[in-house]
Amino acid sequence: MRYGETGYNLEIDLATGNIERVETDPKLLETYLGGLGTSVKLHWDRVPPETKPFDDGNMLIFSSGVLNATPAFSANRSVVTFISPQSHLLAYPMMGGFWSAELKYAGYDKVIFHNKSPKWVYIWINNDKVEIRDASHLVGRGALETQDLIRQELNQPNAQVAAIGVAGENRCFTASIEQGRSSASRLGGGAVMGDKKIKAVAVRGTKDVNLANGEAFMKEMMDMMAYINFRNENPIPDVMTILSGIGSPQEMVHTDEKWHTENFMWGNARTRRRGFWDEKIDEEFPRTQKEGIKRLISCFNCPQHCGALVSYKDTPRYMAKCFGKLTYLMASYVDSMDFAWRALQRATEYGVDSFSTPQILAFAVELYEAGILTDKDFAAGPTWPACPEDKEGRFLWLLDRVAHREGIGDVLADGVYYAARSIGNGAEAFDHNTIKRHEQLPLKLGTMDPLYYLMYATNEKISITQIEGNWPQGAFPTMEQREAFVKDWPQLPDDSWKQWLLDWEPRGEKGIPYYPTIDMSCHIVDWMEMLHNIDDACCVCAGMSSFCLKPPYHIHNYPKIISAATGLDLDEASLKKIVNRSRNLHRALNNRLGLRRGDEKPPEDHWKRRYPEIEEKLLSTYYTFKGWNQEGIPTKERLHELDLDYVAEDLEKRGILKDGQD
Repeated sequence: MRYGETGYNLEIDLATGNIERVETDPKLLETYLGGLGTSVKLHWDRVPPETKPFDDGNMLIFSSGVLNATPAFSANRSVVTFISPQSHLLAYPMMGGFWSAELKYAGYDKVIFHNKSPKWVYIWINNDKVEIRDASHLVGRGALETQDLIRQELNQPNAQVAAIGVAGENRCFTASIEQGRSSASRLGGGAVMGDKKIKAVAVRGTKDVNLANGEAFMKEMMDMMAYINFRNENPIPDVMTILSGIGSPQEMVHTDEKWHTENFMWGNARTRRRGFWDEKIDEEFPRTQKEGIKRLISCFNCPQHCGALVSYKDTPRYMAKCFGKLTYLMASYVDSMDFAWRALQRATEYGVDSFSTPQILAFAVELYEAGILTDKDFAAGPTWPACPEDKEGRFLWLLDRVAHREGIGDVLADGVYYAARSIGNGAEAFDHNTIKRHEQLPLKLGTMDPLYYLMYATNEKISITQIEGNWPQGAFPTMEQREAFVKDWPQLPDDSWKQWLLDWEPRGEKGIPYYPTIDMSCHIVDWMEMLHNIDDACCVCAGMSSFCLKPPYHIHNYPKIISAATGLDLDEASLKKIVNRSRNLHRALNNRLGLRRGDEKPPEDHWKRRYPEIEEKLLSTYYTFKGWNQEGIPTKERLHELDLDYVAEDLEKRGILKDGQD
């Protein structure tokens, strides 16, 4: 009997229609755990590095994790892996909701798609019965509309459906995969799904998932529930509101957005609007938010309420969470939550990433104002009207064009990086907020932060909202605040680290960019990254582990929880080795796809005050700390330590890693 996993993957060849239920090697669990770890291994083994994002051979994998469908709180993420059309590296956006649990209850750990379908299809997984069904009648339908239509067609109201909208059908590089209460929305998974002509994947399962030691597992969950209750009753003081609790940032709960609107950048990540949150906004924004939210909702087996069911005035109902409620209004300079709710609904139905897409639209507006794009680019076309002149109408018009790849939207749909180079005529200068060709959160800061420099530069996820973690975002102003924070901090890997925070000052020699020191920064970033990799193998929401301050899941209880679920005999050291193995395999895979040191740099204007010598030393020291050479490639010695000799052999054979290279 398999514990914590079903032991089976579902493999579907879209070109031939062949469907196989494939038993997996039990040793993969102890070697890579599951979720992202085993998906990376599949991509390494089966996808040649010459494969392009829209080639037949670009595998698309939907994966559950080792704790999904168990009583583990907030273990509800589905990780979707593919070669990204934006970065041309292996991407792994994640979605919450109920889909991953339903997949495991159907008897599968992963769904693996090969090749492309000759016509539009959707997949129906109902326990042992799996069908490739015609989806021609769903083409042109919205992502949310498609989910409802499929449930009606199947007469399965409880089926979980992951679907693409028009943007995915048209292979927009920021197309998302929408799924009820969440979406896999970064780096173009919807575009790859559309390229394969998969409109949706629907799943319903009623089987059991087994635990190796149910009694020990439930004891860990009871202890965690007590901690969750404590944290809900005792938010962390002296930090911004969204960091004071646990779960994904409670953007649907909190209405005071003074910090976000005055510290994040508006438009094409250009302008900080100090003093924006005045008395009028303080009344209007919270009122409109409360009017739009019908009820707060959770993902599978989660005690928090991070999402909301939204329907504002005559806007159709949809699910919203986190920062999406502000991205469109801030990018468009429309000071109205009314517009935010309407724009987000349209974007969700189209199926586009609401972090990248608003920046792309703002980028187009900025080019128009600079005279690089002209009235001709905003004129009427064969099937669409001319662009309105008002801010709201202009932004929605651009969104329509991008989703349908019409007119200038066909260029913009490739994202800021590629659009800037296609448009030319100076447009490249307006691409100032991408890393590895991917749009970042519109956050430009004062002084280079060593922790965030390493996170932005080196992580494979390429998205700061899913990289940052358990270390506070800034130094506490007073010693009393620092002492209070470190007094109760069992999540730290080592209590000696408390002194690092006690010594951290807002400015001066013990402030950024000199502190945390380079050595400290390497340890802290490696620790936070490690937690993200554990989460991504278990498919636990980062909001309950790697993302938030003082979370319920941490390095000291994770080994016990995973051992009780799977029967593996894990301690902290062995768990660290597993996720380090997966992390280095992922790094080597991206090295094989072309990733090198020159790619690992934040935008030039990300911080007003830069320190090139410190940055270079940070990167060099971190590479050495990780066991990588100075091009960011794992060394032969490091790969041997992690039982990845086959990876070293492959990299040497390709001339990527040379014998003796340090």
